Amino acid sequence: FFAMSFSIIGHEAYTRFPIRVRAHRNPLADDVIPIPRHPSEYDWSTLYPAFFGRSEVEFPGVQFLDVGCAYGGGLIALSTIFPDKVMLGLEIRVRVAEYARERIEKLRAGEPNDYTRSSLERLGRSEPVRLDEHIAPWQNINVIHSNAMRYLPYYFAKGQLERMFFCFADPHFKKKNHQRRIITTPVLAEYAYVLRPGGLIYIITDVEELFTWMDEHLERHPLFQRVPPAELEADEVLPVIKTCSEDAQRTVEK
Repeated sequence: FFAMSFSIIGHEAYTRFPIRVRAHRNPLADDVIPIPRHPSEYDWSTLYPAFFGRSEVEFPGVQFLDVGCAYGGGLIALSTIFPDKVMLGLEIRVRVAEYARERIEKLRAGEPNDYTRSSLERLGRSEPVRLDEHIAPWQNINVIHSNAMRYLPYYFAKGQLERMFFCFADPHFKKKNHQRRIITTPVLAEYAYVLRPGGLIYIITDVEELFTWMDEHLERHPLFQRVPPAELEADEVLPVIKTCSEDAQRTVEK
């Protein structure tokens, strides 16, 4: 498993978000999120219907996971370069998760809303290449409302995920709240469990103190090692997570 460094770049972007919601939520608070008892019990056909009901198509399972995906901009952009990978976004805020799912449904129907259309145009992104005659574009991404710090093993089998993304996570500045941070020693063990050997974790933030915290926790953990700089330079994911989500665009503009 691997960890990754980040850098700040300076391109023009925008800050207007599509809906107004609370910026933060306590991931350790009690909630009423319905969860499966086992990964095999989750009905993935509700999220990726194009992969089900056809003998010529097999659902490979979720391969990329965007933790705290917000409005889904990162997922949409990643889909343009990885149309063959099934991706899921986890979002702890109910209204944000609902908006992201509606946004993806409109993309699938060929009717992207103005916010999505302008985002793709501004970033120079286009519709992903069609996988084959059976799978139309945008069928490989979706979003659910859930809590990654509490429920990951209920959704994913051991060694299932290829990549996990932690982009612009809540910094939880107060020392008493550091246990709420998305990267801590206890939850890294769960992330290692659902990642396959050689899987990748990506971290990026505009808060230096938070980056140092996440970087040091990953560095000290025995199941993770840093990706060499030479490999990072060839990684086509980096331009996406630096520019394409709504939080990334807000940060770049700052």
